[in-house]
Amino acid sequence: MQTTPQTIRNNWRVEEVEALLTKPFNDLLFDAQSTHRRHFNPNQVQVSTLLSIKTGACPEDCKYCPQSAHYHTGLDRERLMEVQKVLAEAEAAKAKGASRFCMGAAWRNPKDRDMPYLIEMIKGVKALGLETCMTLGMLSEPQAKLLQQSGLDYYNHNLDTSPEFYGDIITTRTYEDRLQTLKNVRDAGMKVCAGGIVGMGESVRDRAALLVQLANLPKHPESVPINMLVKVQGTPFEALEDLDPLEFVRTIAVARILMPQSHVRLSAGREDMSDEMQALCFLAGANSIFYGEKLLTTANPQADKDLRLFERLGLEPEPHHGYDDEIHEAVIGDALQEQEQPVRYYDAS
Repeated sequence: MQTTPQTIRNNWRVEEVEALLTKPFNDLLFDAQSTHRRHFNPNQVQVSTLLSIKTGACPEDCKYCPQSAHYHTGLDRERLMEVQKVLAEAEAAKAKGASRFCMGAAWRNPKDRDMPYLIEMIKGVKALGLETCMTLGMLSEPQAKLLQQSGLDYYNHNLDTSPEFYGDIITTRTYEDRLQTLKNVRDAGMKVCAGGIVGMGESVRDRAALLVQLANLPKHPESVPINMLVKVQGTPFEALEDLDPLEFVRTIAVARILMPQSHVRLSAGREDMSDEMQALCFLAGANSIFYGEKLLTTANPQADKDLRLFERLGLEPEPHHGYDDEIHEAVIGDALQEQEQPVRYYDAS
């Protein structure tokens, strides 16, 4: 589709963004939808599936996370999944219309012993014709380069919140640690997936400061997940007050305005959103979702429900550009055959 030129900025000020977040709602959504239409088909949504490939026992103390070893949430600790099982999940995701397959592990950072298994997962998922994404915690420069050389398309590493509010959320990893991982990912040549969580008791200014951090990166993230806090019993945030749904929609809209060429993902929290709220998010410029029954360990609307909502709204999944089934057809069989040797379970916590 044709687009009109628009200045891409990396020099936003918190005060500017705070003013956007408090703009009259109708004016804000009009601006966000107008921006969206300049860069995207407004009736297409990129569809991803997220799989937890290693669950629980994370040493980090993120107060929102049921996978943290610091909290008792009833979540069982699981070992790294076998490669064949990951590929079977990827095949099922593709059959349901996903164009990107994201794999998440509850680690502070991957160890050297993990890398061969991760590489095989990446190669196998790529051979199925899906885009690949991983979220594994912090990455060193050599690890980022190795994942990129193995074919990893995206790496997710969220900033979570503003630098000022960050210490109230996490103490085991610094904001600079997160920014350094994003730099390592970008320098390695991978696409960046980075966003945050709203509804953790932060102020409007904190939301503005988070969006400024993302929009003022040297290059905007290609994917910006905006998560609404999912309150899990046993975490320090289990009893927080619910976020006003319209404040969440505002955050989506401002993310679209600040990062006009990024995919803005309506991410965690959709299980608790009405169809009407999700429709407002799409109007505000959200054009990416996860679908499937789970997001790592929390509930998510089932794919069939999403497709029914798409039909009601006249939306369709965004096609995966740059993939030719005929080119990859022979590769798929070879890659899967390589995985026929059993891959042992091991404890990668």
